[in-house]
Amino acid sequence: MKRLLVLLLLLASTTAHAEEVLRVYGWKDYIDPQVLEDFRAQTGISVDYQGFTTSDELLEALAAGTDYDLVMPSHFMLEQLIAEGRLAPLDTSRLRHYSSLDPWLLSTLAGIPAANRHVVPYLWGSIGLVVDPQLAQAHYSGLLPNSWSLLFDPQQAAQLSGCGLGLLDAAEETGSLLLNYRGRRLAASSDRQITRQLQGLEQVAPLLHSLDNWAFVDELIAGRLCLAMAWSGHALRAMEGNPKLLYQIPDEGAAITIDTLAIPTHAAHPDLAYRLIDFLIDPPVAIRNASATRFYAPLPSDSPSMQAFVAAHPAQVLSAEQRRRSYLLEGLPPRRKQVLDSAWERIKAARH
Repeated sequence: MKRLLVLLLLLASTTAHAEEVLRVYGWKDYIDPQVLEDFRAQTGISVDYQGFTTSDELLEALAAGTDYDLVMPSHFMLEQLIAEGRLAPLDTSRLRHYSSLDPWLLSTLAGIPAANRHVVPYLWGSIGLVVDPQLAQAHYSGLLPNSWSLLFDPQQAAQLSGCGLGLLDAAEETGSLLLNYRGRRLAASSDRQITRQLQGLEQVAPLLHSLDNWAFVDELIAGRLCLAMAWSGHALRAMEGNPKLLYQIPDEGAAITIDTLAIPTHAAHPDLAYRLIDFLIDPPVAIRNASATRFYAPLPSDSPSMQAFVAAHPAQVLSAEQRRRSYLLEGLPPRRKQVLDSAWERIKAARH
């Protein structure tokens, strides 16, 4: 009987341990898999990581109440998610490594109502142009400019359509960069202005070889695109596979995006989520994820770990001059986002 009791206790313990599973919904391939294995080895907590490739996928999952314990919203989504009560407040005193985060990122997030009370920065990056200069120049009349006009001006885009153009399937990112190129701000534009400004891209849409957020990386590597809008980490991934490529911050500027870590309001395992958040912002782990994803770590630029990282990965960090020419991507209130999404759907329909 005593032996049976011991076996039952062991079985119960094993079952309890097996139930320590943390469900994470983040950007695709946005954590080094070995980091998650190390977390499991240290804590006994397994991570079920599922990836998304568009911000709308995350918005839809949270609106549907999908059972996730930790999510990775981009900064421009936060005002809407917090206002809708989708994210739980964070007790940063439970995060031992919170003091290691970059004060610049924290102050930037502080400009979004209540953001720092609900999220911590995870990785960040820019959105610029990936160019194959030799291939693009061969199809372009005149000197190839460092400008969004190559993608946003229908006449210039038509010249490059023969060597392959790529655009992100990302309404906020593309809409914001388009209006910035035209000297406007997305967040300050009326519904009518947004609709009218995006109509111009309906002429560009049929010229596109790629309109997606992931497969275009392989297209760049294979030489089937000579110009594409890209997140910086994806651009660097493509450059590693195709040395002819360059990542450029256009003269008109680029957008900066900050991806964050947040606990959904109805998370089943918030305590486990806190443990993973703290693990991910531990400087050595943050550097590992930055190296694996090619995005920027959320650490101060003058910290020893970041200085060593910059020395090893000089192309992966914005220079001071590039940062001056960049701006933080704006968020939109839900009603205006609907207007933008409607205009974006017309652009996608025009491609066919």
